[in-house]
Amino acid sequence: MEQRPVFDYSGHLSRLNEDIPLSDKLDYLRKIINQRFPFIHRIAIALYDPKSGNLKTFLQSNEDGAPLNHYEYPLVKSSSLMAILNTGRPRVVNDLSIFDKDNKEHSERIKAMGNQASFTLPMFLNGDFFGFVFYNSVEKHVFNDECLHYLELVGHLLSLAVINEVSNIRTLLSAIKTARDISYHRDYETGSHLDRMSRYARIIAMALSEKYQLDDEFVEYIFMFSPLHDIGKIGISDAILLKPGKLTETEYDEMKAHTQKGRVIIDNILENFGLESLTHIQLLRNIAEYHHEAVNGSGYPHGLKGNEIPIESRIVAVADIFDALTSRRPYKDAWTNAEAFAMLKKLAGDKLDEDCVNALLNNRTAVEEIQIRFKEDYYG
Repeated sequence: MEQRPVFDYSGHLSRLNEDIPLSDKLDYLRKIINQRFPFIHRIAIALYDPKSGNLKTFLQSNEDGAPLNHYEYPLVKSSSLMAILNTGRPRVVNDLSIFDKDNKEHSERIKAMGNQASFTLPMFLNGDFFGFVFYNSVEKHVFNDECLHYLELVGHLLSLAVINEVSNIRTLLSAIKTARDISYHRDYETGSHLDRMSRYARIIAMALSEKYQLDDEFVEYIFMFSPLHDIGKIGISDAILLKPGKLTETEYDEMKAHTQKGRVIIDNILENFGLESLTHIQLLRNIAEYHHEAVNGSGYPHGLKGNEIPIESRIVAVADIFDALTSRRPYKDAWTNAEAFAMLKKLAGDKLDEDCVNALLNNRTAVEEIQIRFKEDYYG
């Protein structure tokens, strides 16, 4: 038997080592799986947000279309998924008709795509629940022992890839927060403010997803990166950052420098932690550097206009300004939502992106729910 050259073999899963988005890796994995199990119609990953208690769509790969885009749901309201979480074990449903009486939106959408069976694996990191991996089949009774063994192995590979990516981002967030704490710089950007504005940014991104072709992965990265928009304030002196009165022209010029300082800080931390290859990391750079640009060109640091400003920066600008207006500060009382919405309308098309403003205005109920859940605790 003729022996093959040592490096002649190319592994089926070698592409997972490439520097490509997680969504591309998922598409590639589904195609590999379909060579062996052609009935697998959909693979999806949902992440758990412990602060809201919601399960959120993150990645999905389908033969034709995606039944669940930009969808989130309170995990506790799904008894079937809670059962998986409580046992910590995968679940096989070889006939989804057992959920015919389940009127939940996600169940209806999955069945509407023709899916007949499912295999669900929970994801954990150091014992903490992270999310789910879902496999859906267009045929019933196909998840036999051979198939389940193969899919479970692939599912764990997917879990590791996703957990590694998201954990790296959380490491980055923690590193930057630590840098802020060590520097002893303080401003009025509380934890509750960051919780609220990041969720406002997610609302806006979801509302604009069709027009700007923003998938769940993109939306989630905006949500995760938006709290870092003002990291450059680490480099601004307390005398300016905490000044109660109006800044002088020189002081204002120094304050404006926080956008470019933020870009430099982020690049340094990415390099020091070896995180330059994080997916969509350019979004983070754009959010930090361009969130004070104005659509009429009057913003800073570069005077960009309209669509020259990245959409993620335009989204974060609206989310940040709205929460600043509706939050109490030592120098002002909190505005009512009505007052803040009126101001956003006034700024729309001039300073702020009109699509982004309208996206927030059209989701007032969701805004109010966020304000209730992440209410400021002024007394600690």
